[in-house]
Amino acid sequence: MMPTPDASRGVPRAESEEVETAARELLTRGAPIVLAVSGGRDSMVLLHAVHRSLTTRATRPEPASVSVATFDHGTGPAAAAAAALVLERASALGLRVDVGRASTPGTTEAEWRAARWSFLRSVTPRGAVIATAHTWDDHIETVTMRIMRRAGARGLAGLASPSPIVVRPFIRVRRATIAQYAADNAVPFIDDPSNESRRHLRNRVRLDLLPAVRALRPRFEAELAALAERAVALRLGVDDFVARLLRVDAESGLLRVAREELTTYDSAALCVLWPAIAARAGVTLDRRGTLRLAQFTTAGAPGSRIQLSGGVEVYRHRDASGDDFVFRRAVNHGSSDVRLPLRGVVDLGVWRFRPASPRDPEGAQGRVAQRAGDLGCRVEWSADLPADCQLTVRVWRPGDRMRVGAAGAARRVKRFFSDARIPSPMRAGWPVVLADDEIVWIPGVRRVRGAPERSGRPVVRYTCERFDGGLAYYG
Repeated sequence: MMPTPDASRGVPRAESEEVETAARELLTRGAPIVLAVSGGRDSMVLLHAVHRSLTTRATRPEPASVSVATFDHGTGPAAAAAAALVLERASALGLRVDVGRASTPGTTEAEWRAARWSFLRSVTPRGAVIATAHTWDDHIETVTMRIMRRAGARGLAGLASPSPIVVRPFIRVRRATIAQYAADNAVPFIDDPSNESRRHLRNRVRLDLLPAVRALRPRFEAELAALAERAVALRLGVDDFVARLLRVDAESGLLRVAREELTTYDSAALCVLWPAIAARAGVTLDRRGTLRLAQFTTAGAPGSRIQLSGGVEVYRHRDASGDDFVFRRAVNHGSSDVRLPLRGVVDLGVWRFRPASPRDPEGAQGRVAQRAGDLGCRVEWSADLPADCQLTVRVWRPGDRMRVGAAGAARRVKRFFSDARIPSPMRAGWPVVLADDEIVWIPGVRRVRGAPERSGRPVVRYTCERFDGGLAYYG
């Protein structure tokens, strides 16, 4: 849809000043900015206003510090046309554009949001922020929906809570102001028909619920905004408090939470603390996940774990350094019956094997150990293997044994894990390398001595890297 110019186009208006002030303030942040532009009216106004501020003499930030990202959800012609419009307009304005497309179209708002944010984070450089065009009206709708879902203070903060990677320059600007700016400046946009579909909860809230409540209680939205502000203050206070309960493992990057501290609180307090803790690992807890974690705090035995939504798990890990809860990605490690030939680069679950030069072991080994040294175990991430044997790799089995020396007795693989202080939850899916039918290497743990070094025997060197790691820590 292309709006026709308003009769007052070119005349300064309060709406234009409010929008452009927000754009100028965005550009003073000093960090690279990725504009999340959907092709709808609000985000196209954000693109227009930011570009106008970029070209004014007073602002003069580096144009290269601003880029655009748009995502085609694959939901139909309107979504494709919106992405095409963003690409055409942003390119014409001299801005770099990243375009993403859904591999399979989602059917719910949650699926669309997850796919869109996954793409936005993937194209956002380290140190940059993502700027969205959410308005004051979007914020009120979000708070209303979270009340309906019985959210706590963290959810009731809505879109007003500060984020380390997301900024919302229009969060104090009303949707009507954005619409007037679009009309005054002939900003092109695509009006997606799904925005009027009452199949989606947000549209029912926007089109039916809020107008009905507003008719009965004119100050309802202002009261919601005030409630959200109080929730933001409480949320920030809780975030500061939980920071003292957390530590990030220096070698693995895993986020650890001291169990002893948490068990002093009752269930109601834990339901406030756990969402703030999870957010530091980039995880958003739903109500069910919060309740399960509150129960797990006191009932979870050492070595046990629970699965959360989004492919995340929390497990209880107790060792000499303490008794902690640890966040990590839940991974499908595959079957231990599958043996892969060790030729070239081989991936097994979250593990990657690469051939390396025997003449330059330390560089590759050091790089691999730095990324994959999960628990401070001895560095055995590189090994010389007998090239005259059939080399394969598979997931270890509970009954596996390995003989370190020619004269020594074979020991269970799990004993080697214990020697390396690798807890049970971390052992799932760990690979072993076999020469013919004998285990000769447990990457990161131990390898057989003697056989590969026999004089004149051909040798091939491999390094192993674990690339799942922990969850990113949002400090």
